[in-house]
Amino acid sequence: MELGSIQWHVPFCWSGFHILKLHRHLVENIVLAVEESFTTTTHADKVLERILKVQKKWGARDRRFVAESTYEIVRWWRYLGVLAGFDPTEITITRDHVWQIWAAWCFKTYHELPDWSELRSFDKAGFEERRHKEYPVAIRESVPQWLYDYGREHVGPEWDVMLKALNQTAEVFLRTNTLRTTRDELVRKLQFENVHVVEVDGVPTALRLAERKNLATTEAFKQGLFEVQDAASQMVAPLLKPESNTTVVDACAGGGGKTLHLAALMKNRGRLVAMDVNEGKLGKLLERAQRNGVKMVSTKLISPEVLESFHEKADRLLLDVPCSGLGVLRRNPDTKWKISPEEIQRLQNLQAEILESYSAMVKPGGMMVYATCSVMPAENEHQVRKFLEKHGQDWKLAEEIHFAPQKQGFDGFYGARLERKS
Repeated sequence: MELGSIQWHVPFCWSGFHILKLHRHLVENIVLAVEESFTTTTHADKVLERILKVQKKWGARDRRFVAESTYEIVRWWRYLGVLAGFDPTEITITRDHVWQIWAAWCFKTYHELPDWSELRSFDKAGFEERRHKEYPVAIRESVPQWLYDYGREHVGPEWDVMLKALNQTAEVFLRTNTLRTTRDELVRKLQFENVHVVEVDGVPTALRLAERKNLATTEAFKQGLFEVQDAASQMVAPLLKPESNTTVVDACAGGGGKTLHLAALMKNRGRLVAMDVNEGKLGKLLERAQRNGVKMVSTKLISPEVLESFHEKADRLLLDVPCSGLGVLRRNPDTKWKISPEEIQRLQNLQAEILESYSAMVKPGGMMVYATCSVMPAENEHQVRKFLEKHGQDWKLAEEIHFAPQKQGFDGFYGARLERKS
């Protein structure tokens, strides 16, 4: 629908299936969210969480418009800046720059701008001229130049195709909590609540949301029948081959999505220990476990003493290690602006340290899965190869999985199952 061909008395925007009046206070909050995302270390999701929490009177449509607009501007930040007449990766950002980039996004998307003082200097003629130019991939796909070069070096020519896929809006996937229901039964219950989903081939617990909705208000969610989890992420816990009545450790548990999946695969029987360096995350994990009906999980704050106490105690060990997150840019687009070569190197060093020290928790004859949400070989198979070069007399590689957004349409994920020799 070309809104520019219609004479409105006030600016309107197309959002989903609704025509949305372009209220100034909504746009001001978008500009504020984008500015904070690019001038502080706070990620866009946390900025939006704070803003939406304050704006209690906003309806669902307004909240969706602010959130989606913010993410799209963050996603296309460099390209939009170039369309507006400057490269935002080469300057110090001010609020005026953010307004100009918002104007470029709005004009490109809706062919119309409100008559506000902040936008009167926007060069519409220059915009139209610039938008028809051919740009290098780094600008067209809106990434920092160093990151484009890094990807070409480590991934190769496929990096260009991968970037295009990573710039698509991520679909929402649900994981069926098989402790409480089956996938078929969950489909029926969600349909009863007017939530339409589609089964995902090859991922037996996964459902794809046909239309974005607020799932937290559904009875199915309150009853713990599902968790929101990408389809690729749902393939990591099964790779570990967890069994009932064994000891399983999730040593980088974070919020606990994979911990809860492990519990379901273990049928709530055995010992499941979630470890992390963040005590707050472990507390939230226990809250989620209660809603999911998980009764056999305990938590441990990582320390040298804890690692020593679990020496050769685990039948299975999951290491979903800290990583660059370059496989999940669809969900966290501001990662590409906040990550740095130095941070990627730091994370690679940390990954190697975790593999080296945490692997000692696995019993002889046990298994370990090393996993990341990165698409970079240096964080994935190269780490595993280096570990095996040093410990090949004790460990062997049993299976690897790779997921890439341009291939399966899921997040970028890597997983390797290693078996400790008896």
